[in-house]
Amino acid sequence: MPMVDGDETVTRDDVGKEDAAVRAAVCLFNGFSDRSRLTIVQHLALGEHRVVDLTRHLGLAQSTVSKHLACLLDCGIVTVRAEGRASVYALAHPEATLDLLGAAERLLALTGDAVALCPRYGTAVTP
Repeated sequence: MPMVDGDETVTRDDVGKEDAAVRAAVCLFNGFSDRSRLTIVQHLALGEHRVVDLTRHLGLAQSTVSKHLACLLDCGIVTVRAEGRASVYALAHPEATLDLLGAAERLLALTGDAVALCPRYGTAVTP
């Protein structure tokens, strides 16, 4: 049954496609939502890294870094290739990823402390 939204008719199929797009966006942003994963992405923006390099940069256990890399790989954010016994990771879409990070920086500059002080997701302490 079509729904009317202003001057447009919206079908259930349109709503389903929109829901799928939102779910995909949620998955993408979840990939970036962890501090360690975001730090890994920032390191990979500088170029390829082996797991051992990222472990040293982040000061985390190899298993933890590997788990975060697996998430980023599953999300399509990074790629991996074998180099001898090592796995070398790189950004799958470096230009688009840098665009996204740049947009995030611009938005953070506009929101000021609002994001950091958000009582739900920020660092604010709620009574």
